[in-house]
Amino acid sequence: MKWAWDAEKEVSKSPFFVRKKVRKRIEKEAAERGHSMVSLDDVHATRKRFLSNMESEIKGYQIEACFGQEGCPNSCVEKDTLTARLEALLLSEDLLGFLQESVPGKLRFHHEFRISVSHCPNACSQPQIKDIGIIAAIYPRAKETLCNGCMSCVNVCKENAVALSNTPFPLIDTQACLGCGACIHACPTGCILSEKKGYRVLLGGRLGRHPRLARELPHLFTEAQVLEVVKACLTYYKKNSRAGQKFSALLGDSEIPRDILQVI
Repeated sequence: MKWAWDAEKEVSKSPFFVRKKVRKRIEKEAAERGHSMVSLDDVHATRKRFLSNMESEIKGYQIEACFGQEGCPNSCVEKDTLTARLEALLLSEDLLGFLQESVPGKLRFHHEFRISVSHCPNACSQPQIKDIGIIAAIYPRAKETLCNGCMSCVNVCKENAVALSNTPFPLIDTQACLGCGACIHACPTGCILSEKKGYRVLLGGRLGRHPRLARELPHLFTEAQVLEVVKACLTYYKKNSRAGQKFSALLGDSEIPRDILQVI
């Protein structure tokens, strides 16, 4: 559906984490009124109704994923089964019931537990500012005998983690490498192979009055291990959160709690 310019400008003021939901609601209600274009009046009418009924929209958690599975050339994941499994886990934890019992007053979207899944280190779904951020990664290794010295791997690496100068095969700086897999895809001879693949996990990010980037756990996790880490985080959160206290606030600036680390 088309949007009037002033309606577009107004809806852009909505918080990014609910903007997509707000846009869909506005378009739905505008269509129900028989409108072919969203006007500023449509935005105002839906916003008023949305804010007054916000509590009915809350399900206790939010899970976001990037568009890596919809043709993104940067995706490190062949098939995303993790997001659906995370959704099932979050639903089984009844976070809505937990929030209804522990939060005084009406629930708001900022009370929800947030998880983000990114299918490559570009991290379009902003995992660094979520309660739990998950980033897919593929780490490379070089097979010496197949290199033809074309420099494709060096040229494609944005982190300058691949070098080919003093050796007849690529050298990979594992400290600088983010695991995007670009060098693997660029190599025409198969000299650079996938050494290991999985997910990086970040904990305790947030926006708001006191923003903080999430801290990364020092491992690369399989899909099953990610689910175990998330489950441990949810258990710790439900055990310790009071009156809507965020997961990031529970972690603070101290070490990651042993209750979470023990599953690694």
